[in-house]
Amino acid sequence: MAIAPGNARRDGSHLYRSMRDVVQSMDDTLPGKFEVTKEGIVHDMMSPGGPHEVTAAHVSRRLERVMPDEMLAHNGTPDVEDVPEGIMRHPDVMVIAWADLDVEGSIDPRTVVAAVEIVSRSNPENDWVGKMRDYPLLGIPIYAIFDPRTGSGAVFTDIHSTPSGPRYAVRKNFVYGEDVTIGEWTISTSGLPRYQDDEVLDAEG
Repeated sequence: MAIAPGNARRDGSHLYRSMRDVVQSMDDTLPGKFEVTKEGIVHDMMSPGGPHEVTAAHVSRRLERVMPDEMLAHNGTPDVEDVPEGIMRHPDVMVIAWADLDVEGSIDPRTVVAAVEIVSRSNPENDWVGKMRDYPLLGIPIYAIFDPRTGSGAVFTDIHSTPSGPRYAVRKNFVYGEDVTIGEWTISTSGLPRYQDDEVLDAEG
């Protein structure tokens, strides 16, 4: 849900920094995840635990089993941020080198090897539309989406220029149960949880 419409760059970095300050103040007081996007502040009402968090934990662990020691699949803080673009996002899992994580403040998105999102049942457009727009702008070369609503997902790569700005050129779909390749690493998607029908209906209704 967008709660502060308008392009974050329209009035320059002052507007963006104001929105970022609002997001940081709300993060400690209200449930869910707040991000600053090209359309303003987005609030994703994620439920603690459940299929969303379990999927993120499985993906993180499976990636780290096959990655070299200097890499990690991080599912904690901080955010990734690009002030000139007016974007601050928080991937569910980010593949990054330990050395690039060891910084003060937000992560430089151009050090992120891959961003992984687990589609929220409360705001799926944030992952399938908003982040599909923002992650290429941030220069994140690989974007993987896992969707517990449908038991499927996709991996997007190869950023290229379009009249609407940078976009991913290649999309590889997968269904749960298949192996999926994210960057140089292939993991299983077997056993990942799905949202129950009543949970999806509650979120959409």
